[in-house]
Amino acid sequence: MITAYQLQNNRIKITQLGLNDVLPSDTVWLDVVEPSEAERSWLDNYYVEEVPDSDDLYEIEASSRFYQDKDGLHITSFFPHRSGKEVRNTSVSFNLRPHLLITLRDDEVGLFRLVRNYLKRQHIEISSPMAILTALFTSKVDYLADLLEEVYESLEAVSEMTLREDTNDQTRDTALKDIALQEDLNGKIRLSLLDSQRSLRYLVRNRRIRMADQHQQEIMEMLRDIDSLLPHTAFLFDKINFLQEAVMGFINLEQNKIIKIFSVMATVFMPPTLIASSYGMNFANMPELGWDFGYPAAIALMILSGLSTYWIFKLKGWL
Repeated sequence: MITAYQLQNNRIKITQLGLNDVLPSDTVWLDVVEPSEAERSWLDNYYVEEVPDSDDLYEIEASSRFYQDKDGLHITSFFPHRSGKEVRNTSVSFNLRPHLLITLRDDEVGLFRLVRNYLKRQHIEISSPMAILTALFTSKVDYLADLLEEVYESLEAVSEMTLREDTNDQTRDTALKDIALQEDLNGKIRLSLLDSQRSLRYLVRNRRIRMADQHQQEIMEMLRDIDSLLPHTAFLFDKINFLQEAVMGFINLEQNKIIKIFSVMATVFMPPTLIASSYGMNFANMPELGWDFGYPAAIALMILSGLSTYWIFKLKGWL
C-alpha cells in the first residue's frame, strides 16, 4: 500500500496511490506498507540507489541502519506495535530528503495510524519532512513510556497476588507466566529505546546544519526523555528478577512441605514396620507366638512406637 501525504495550504492531504499514479510534486511524506514486487518496482523510480528490502530492515550493524547516500539520509528504527496482548518491534526504514520523507515497512504500526489521525484532524502542524519524522519519534517515545508504566502496574499486581499467604500454587504458576511476559515486554521496550537513542543521535549529528531550531530542540528533549526512561527499564528488570525468585521460592517451599510430609510419614512408620517384621519371621522359639495377648500387644507396641516417633519430631520442632 502506497500513501502520499501532500502539503497544501499548510494542511495535509492524504492520497492513496496506485501503480499507474505519479508521485505528486507537493508530497512531503510517502509511506509504503507491505509493498508487493510491483510496488517496489514503482518505488524504484524515486530512488537513485537501491530500495531497501526486507532483509535490510532487520540488519543490526550501525552501518546498515544509519548511513547517507545520493538519496539522502537513511535511518532504520524499531517501532513497537501491539496486536492483542502481544507487543512486537517492527523495523521501519526512513529516507529523509530535503523535501520528502519516505518510510518503508513490512508490517502495520499503530503509531503510524495515530500520527495519520492527528494529521487528519490537524492536531499537529506539519511544515516539512523533518517535522513528520520528529512527530513519529515523539509518538514512539511517549508510547514506550506508557508501556513502561503498564509493565510496572502489571508487576505490582503480580506482587500483591503472589506474596499473599492464601495464594495457591495455581495462582503462582499463573504469576510466573505473567512475569515472563513482562520480562519479554520490558526487553522489547529497552531495545526500542536504545535504538531510538542511536537514531536520534545520528540524526542530530548529521543534520544539525540543516535542521530547524525547533526540531533540534524537540529531538534533544526526546533524548533527555530516553535517558530518563532507560534506568526505569533496569529497575523493572531487577523487580522482575526479584519477583521471579520470590515466586520460585514459594513454590519450592510448598514442594519441600510435601516432601517433608512423606519423609516424616516414612520415619514414623519405620519402628512399627520393624516390630511387624520381627514378629513375621515365624521362628519356632519365639515365646510371644504362643501368648494369648501377643497379637494385641504387638499392635499396641507398633502404635506406641509410631506415636513416640511423631512426638519426638514435634518436640524438636521439626513439624
